[in-house]
Amino acid sequence: MTWLAVPEGTPFGLTNLPYGVFSTADAAPRVGVRIGDQVLDLAAALDDPVFAEPALNGFLAQGRSRWDEVRARVTELLTDERWRGTVEPALLPLDRVRLHLPFAVGDYVDFYASEHHASNIGRMFRSDSEPLTPNWKHLPIGYHGRSGTVVVSGTPVVRPNGQRKAPTDAAPGFGPCRRLDIEAEVGFVVGAGTEPGQPLAPADFADHVFGVCLVNDWSARDIQAWEYVPLGPFLGKSFATSVSPWVVPLAALEHARVAPPVQAPQPLPYLTGGRPWGLDLDLEVRLNGHVVSRPPYASMYWTPAQMLAHMTVNGATVRPGDLFASGTVSGPEKDQRGSLMELSWGGQDPITLPDGTTRSFLEDGDEVVISATAPGPDGTRIGLGEVAGRILPAADHPHFSQQDPKEQS
Repeated sequence: MTWLAVPEGTPFGLTNLPYGVFSTADAAPRVGVRIGDQVLDLAAALDDPVFAEPALNGFLAQGRSRWDEVRARVTELLTDERWRGTVEPALLPLDRVRLHLPFAVGDYVDFYASEHHASNIGRMFRSDSEPLTPNWKHLPIGYHGRSGTVVVSGTPVVRPNGQRKAPTDAAPGFGPCRRLDIEAEVGFVVGAGTEPGQPLAPADFADHVFGVCLVNDWSARDIQAWEYVPLGPFLGKSFATSVSPWVVPLAALEHARVAPPVQAPQPLPYLTGGRPWGLDLDLEVRLNGHVVSRPPYASMYWTPAQMLAHMTVNGATVRPGDLFASGTVSGPEKDQRGSLMELSWGGQDPITLPDGTTRSFLEDGDEVVISATAPGPDGTRIGLGEVAGRILPAADHPHFSQQDPKEQS
């Protein structure tokens, strides 16, 4: 029990203690831990300069033994009445702080780990062949994204411009994305890095990954469809990726660990071994305040430990602050699909909102909020917070009218 008054049933209790970066009107960004509806200023509470930095990276680089040490110390400070006088001045109400991107993103890799999502996309676009590509059950498919456009929850998302070509068009046109989508994902934040040529095994996961955040990988489906052959996603993905402001340590998710789905065929040896890292996370997607999906992360085919192993098997390094994401989380049921592309089946079955309007893809002014919880000890729930973003109209382009005059009509 903590001596601190926290709301009953809060998903941000002592068993969670997620890390973020915050600032106040009179102080620069620094690292804090959330407890209830307050933020503990770690630089003040622990007198450690690594927490006075504007990103978690310095702490992430210190490795698992230090992560465990700090978690134990913070728990002690919040449970032992002797430390109350020291800790209370370092606590700030959450509504009086501004939250920032919690870590400086190094490399960003996005995977495609949901069999249900991959199968749905395959059925939509390859109806005359097998939904999954021949390699899908042999390796975690992924691509390298753009780390410079990873933004914190609450940052507005400007509708991207780009080339588009519908199957019936004779030539590509240029203009604002017409099929702007979301992807409800879970992200994994790397702590301890590696040297070049040092592959990691699934059993190394907890020594190199610090924690978990939520991700919305905004996707311009019409731009993506025209550009992705033969090299994959580019401008259709790189304009924005939103992450939640709180990073939940793996140590807080011990009760959320479950066995992943059975994998057949058996993966190659470098993708096996160690205790499985399936996670029982319940996601919720809200569009303009209305719940449109509840994707279950426990259904994901490839685990984050396997993603990390595959990402490094060729000798590629990881560094503190690297981010890799799961890809869209989708379950077997229609109301468990983690993208509008799936929920509206490519626009053929639009979603009806409570106000009577419909959506196949996002309109300007729409707001998407993705949240998640996980099982904690003794029937409690662990909160992962939320990742939110509102769509702004596309920016004017100096050559817009020359490129695609029909857009002006």
